[in-house]
Amino acid sequence: MYKNLARAAALAAALLSPPFTATVSAQTNVPLKVGFVYVSPVGEAGWSYQHDLGRREMERALGAKVKTTVVEAVAEGADSERVMRDLAAQGHQLIFATSFGYLEPALRVAADFPQVKFEHAGGFKTAANLNTYNARYYEARYLAGWLAGKTSKSGVAGYVAGFPVPEVVQGINAFAIGMREANPTAQVRVLWLNAWFDPAREREAAQTLINQGADVLTNHSGSPAVPLAAQAAFKDKGVRVIAYQSDMRAFAPDAQLAAVTHHWGGYYTQVAQSVIDGRWQPKPVWAGMKDGLVQLSAIDPKLPKELRAQLEARRKAVIAGKLEPFSGRLLDSVGRQRQAGGTMDDAAIAKMNWLGAGVVGTLP
Repeated sequence: MYKNLARAAALAAALLSPPFTATVSAQTNVPLKVGFVYVSPVGEAGWSYQHDLGRREMERALGAKVKTTVVEAVAEGADSERVMRDLAAQGHQLIFATSFGYLEPALRVAADFPQVKFEHAGGFKTAANLNTYNARYYEARYLAGWLAGKTSKSGVAGYVAGFPVPEVVQGINAFAIGMREANPTAQVRVLWLNAWFDPAREREAAQTLINQGADVLTNHSGSPAVPLAAQAAFKDKGVRVIAYQSDMRAFAPDAQLAAVTHHWGGYYTQVAQSVIDGRWQPKPVWAGMKDGLVQLSAIDPKLPKELRAQLEARRKAVIAGKLEPFSGRLLDSVGRQRQAGGTMDDAAIAKMNWLGAGVVGTLP
């Protein structure tokens, strides 16, 4: 799982290299107190679980130099602001706010605690003591879509989505692009939860998509509910799943085709070390597969050898920068041209607010 963390660490180190100034932790050998705020329970898989794996990797790497605190299942909004404010008041010098809706609360707390460093996952605003970091999940989503297109018998995939923020929209569109490369008539049916973590509704949405003909599922939500739904329908309907965030084979041992997995340990280690060394600066990070932050992993070994070889060739091309998911002529779901050709730049990807060709659904 962590084979690419060295590259992620190197990237983060390069991005976090301002002039050295001594800090209290460096001078006194007092551990750096690091807080982590999670939107869902850590559990055994999912978004918060992957961030917590990163925290644990950081602890193993830095040992006595850090002391961490975890607060899980924190709702976005007022609750998250209260929690971050408490962590700052308790002397935490670095706080990771790991959900999109934590951005504005984190900015408010950062303004009141200028000596504390904040790192926000997925945000689009920075401050003197608040940085943002994110992964190009859409790169692995493209590969996942291609695999779905190659394996689906119905030509219909079901996508259980949280909120319609650009990160989620990018993933849906990249998945659809990949799927339609493999099968030009394929459809990606989307159902929105307007929640990041709601296992009952996640499973209900998955079942609805199965009833609509989807025989491959994926999701951008926080629990194993979608893989569990696929596993339940595997024997009778042959439903497969491409898991998100974590390897979900423990929940879908027969149904899982692969997993789009997140790997934060190298980045968290380098950020904490930069604070200890006095090198930290707010330089936004948006890294991808070549940096090890996101991967398509846990690929079903029972898939045909030729198919796995084709998938691996595409994976290498993405990592090498030779294959960009958002390139060429792109149409949206109603046939309007969104790009005539070339490769979409980061600014356009970052504000993506339209659904692509082959996507059945609307933006709330």
